[in-house]
Amino acid sequence: MQLDVGNSSAKWRLVRDGEVLVRGVYQPEDAQARDRLLSCCEQLQGIWVASVACEEAECQLATLLQQRWHVLPWFARSEAATAGLVNSYVQPMHMGVDRWLAMLGAWRRSPGRLCVVDAGSALTIDLVGMGGNHEGGYIIPGTSLMERALLMDTDRVRFAEEAAYDLAPGTSTAEAVRHGIALAQAAAVTLALQQAGEPPPRLYLCGGGAELLQRLLGGQGECLPDLVFEGLEAMAVEHGLAPPQA
Repeated sequence: MQLDVGNSSAKWRLVRDGEVLVRGVYQPEDAQARDRLLSCCEQLQGIWVASVACEEAECQLATLLQQRWHVLPWFARSEAATAGLVNSYVQPMHMGVDRWLAMLGAWRRSPGRLCVVDAGSALTIDLVGMGGNHEGGYIIPGTSLMERALLMDTDRVRFAEEAAYDLAPGTSTAEAVRHGIALAQAAAVTLALQQAGEPPPRLYLCGGGAELLQRLLGGQGECLPDLVFEGLEAMAVEHGLAPPQA
């Protein structure tokens, strides 16, 4: 079993011989989601976890999984170097492991100049050079965080109607907010690619907002929803772990 754990929920998938058998979303406070996770199979050979949750949440999850399957979960952590990818952080552990694994998954697919964008609660943009060196990155509030900041910190930015994320100038408050957020997200990626220089990096997109972002970018890049999982597999292999089987 493989899990990609965020701050409020976790994506999981069950893998056998390289094939994804079943997948789902787990939220600690959702009894049905917990039951679906714990009833997905009778036995497991391994559990691999990529987590950006707090230590307490990680301990609770590890206890839940270990009690159910009697298997000690392995938690991936950002490293100074993995499989030819070199971290730019002086303290590599301070990099969110989801960023590191997304880069690693992209690097395993296509070693070379890369731009890896994870569109989730935050929008992260990371650049990788031809030789595998992380050239640096950006962390920007995602769409929901941007909207929440406007609604919380302004008195007159309020709306009840629905509006899609688009790049055209908005003709209502709802459109102005949603289109402004869309513009900021797409512009951040566009400018990061421009700043990257030559040769232009290959663009990979992952995260819950990847498809929306790709549309806003005019179809640029390749959407890979399981990129963090792919990086998790690559790191596990480097650590000599056997593939987790159902």
